[in-house]
Amino acid sequence: MKGLIVCRTGMGSSLMLKIKAQKIIDKHGWDIDLEHDVLSGLATWQGVDFVITMRDLTDEVEAAGFRAIGITDLMNSEEMESALTSVVQNN
Repeated sequence: MKGLIVCRTGMGSSLMLKIKAQKIIDKHGWDIDLEHDVLSGLATWQGVDFVITMRDLTDEVEAAGFRAIGITDLMNSEEMESALTSVVQNN
């Protein structure tokens, strides 16, 4: 599977989300390749199974044609783990 993590600038929250997500992926041994980018870069991505972003950006991600996973709290690892578990189980 391929996941993309985006935020408005492609630096701050997307990098933090990527670090958290990668720790969870490694913990479970899931075969998920993660990248991160700026929200405006979505149009350049292909073959992405899901996009993780902050909850307030999910509408924009979905409007670009991607499956969006909205995270409310950057610091909540349980929220991220639950979201990734759902993705893995439903893919």
